Amino acid sequence: MTDDSNSLLKDIAAEEIKKADVKTDGQGVNAMLNVSLSVQVVLGEARMPVSQLLSLSRGSVVELDRRIGQPLDVMINDRLVARGDLVKVGEDGLGITLTEIVKDYVMGAH
Repeated sequence: MTDDSNSLLKDIAAEEIKKADVKTDGQGVNAMLNVSLSVQVVLGEARMPVSQLLSLSRGSVVELDRRIGQPLDVMINDRLVARGDLVKVGEDGLGITLTEIVKDYVMGAH
């Protein structure tokens, strides 16, 4: 992991500790290591009327707003923090290689 991404994750964890009013007892960064954050990788989005949504069934295809090869969004606690590419992990797993740290988030976190 790069220094930018380490710094970003520390900033996010610190923000979550402040929100949760977690007592750190002077432990500093170590107190953040057990804070759980929701991490989501977003393939894309779609908007549709309720009538179309109700007609979805097994085998229906929902077209997303992304194209193959476009980077995926990495969201932490519902905030865009990075983008990356989908990769195969192991025999049948998926992962993401971070290609960009969203600078707006890093700047706004301070």
